[in-house]
Amino acid sequence: MRVRQSLFHRQIWSFRIVRHLVREAARDKGGVAAIEFGLMVPLLSLMVVSVTDIGLAVFRKMQVENAAQAGAQYAIAHGFDTSRISSAVTSATNSTAITASPSPVQFCGCPTSTGVSTVTCGTVCTGGVQAGSYATVSAQATYNTLINYQIVAATYTYNAQSTARLQ
Repeated sequence: MRVRQSLFHRQIWSFRIVRHLVREAARDKGGVAAIEFGLMVPLLSLMVVSVTDIGLAVFRKMQVENAAQAGAQYAIAHGFDTSRISSAVTSATNSTAITASPSPVQFCGCPTSTGVSTVTCGTVCTGGVQAGSYATVSAQATYNTLINYQIVAATYTYNAQSTARLQ
């Protein structure tokens, strides 16, 4: 009987010790900041990567637009030459992903309030002005996201077009 009583008292004593340690741990606020930091690091890391990814995508779009404009500026300065304009588009930025696609096009047109309408060369436009020679230069590039977000596309294709009067 004495052995049983002793075992029972030891179990109660052990339970009291564990209960005391749990209460003390619950009152201790020393490691809360470390735990919160450990929980927040993955979320903050995902936010940093996502913002960086958006910034890189916007930068790629700007590169495509600048490349199309560089091709049109080349056509204005040096005349229409498909291969040289395409070369000006691809070498406008340090990105190897940018292509001159579709190829540059030369056409005759008349300016309108909404853009340039294509007409036959030699046509007289409204206002008595002869139709001018224009070049349309296009640039294209694809951007692949840094990580697969599952809710947005992993690949984006950017296109830009620039039209300029040559003469």
